[in-house]
Amino acid sequence: MNFDHVALNVKDIARSVEWYVTKMGAKVLYQDETWAMLDAGGVKLALTLPNQHPRHIAFDVGPSPSEEFLRKARSHRDGSVSQYVVDPDGNAIEWIHYPAPVTPTDPGRSE
Repeated sequence: MNFDHVALNVKDIARSVEWYVTKMGAKVLYQDETWAMLDAGGVKLALTLPNQHPRHIAFDVGPSPSEEFLRKARSHRDGSVSQYVVDPDGNAIEWIHYPAPVTPTDPGRSE
């Protein structure tokens, strides 16, 4: 399992993207009205609306996820699948899988 991204909830996607680009030199990997994916210093940062996704950290489960993961996972518009779990302290963790040929920078990605 490898680190994939961290997701922050924001009130305004465009305003937040502008802030991270201007203040941190982030690069926009994808942006629409409901979420954005940035590269901030080599780390992927998802900006999401609170009613779309919880604040979370995400880990890529790798090329061969378990059958249990696949049964519980939710499909995204780009073909990736994921599920949220909660650690013992209530933090949201997303486990995500990118079936070939989907890559983490595809524009259709739902995170």
